Order: sequence, then structure tokens, then C-alpha cells
Amino acid sequence: QVQLVESGGGSVQAEGSLRLSCAASGYTGSSRYMAWFRQAPGKEREGVAVIWAGGANTVYANSVKGRFTISQDNAKNTLYLQMDSLKPEDTAMYYCAADRKCGGGLFDPLCFRYWGQGTQVTVSS
Repeated sequence: QVQLVESGGGSVQAEGSLRLSCAASGYTGSSRYMAWFRQAPGKEREGVAVIWAGGANTVYANSVKGRFTISQDNAKNTLYLQMDSLKPEDTAMYYCAADRKCGGGLFDPLCFRYWGQGTQVTVSS
């Protein structure tokens, strides 16, 4: 059974940094896809970053490109999201997702099979 557990969220002032972690159990494989999504109140869930092929490939949403970095530690089976230069508009619940199951867009949440419970990130101006 796959289990994803996020941690590392919190409150920070604008231009600050946070590092999110997602501990994955029961999900292995060199070609696996993992991703970070976020959802702000009243808005749809949106993709933030995707990683696959053991970390060889990464893609970022335009809104976070150059500020966020997705990475993974295969030995620890843990996914990370380093978030720098945070903005108030980054405020959202952040979710870890795994196992892309369809050929839709990389940031299509319907294409990911497993989800964590989320961790809240709040950025104040």
C-alpha cells in the first residue's frame, strides 16, 4: 500500500524560504513520477513541479520557475520541494502526489494515483 506523508509547511514572511518533504512508502521504481501540487482556498488544485526518471527530469510551473526546486533522495524514498523567495500568492495547501497513470498533461491532478494529506504554507507580506 502506497503512503505519502508531507511535512515542513508553516508560516513565513515574503522572500523567506521553506523546505517541504514527502516521505513515500510502498512506491518504488526508477521511472516513477512524483509531483507537488497546491491548492489555495476557492481555487483549483494546480501543479507546481514534477520529477521522474530517478530525478533526471524535472518540470516546473511558470509561476514558481527559478524560485522552487524539486528533488528526491532515492535512498530515503523522500521527495522534497525547496521554496525560496516566497510570495503571498504561494499561500496554499501543498500536496505530494505519486504514480502518473495517464498520458495527460504533467500537471493534470487526475493523472496521479496517490496523494498525501497536505501541508499548509502561509506567506505573509
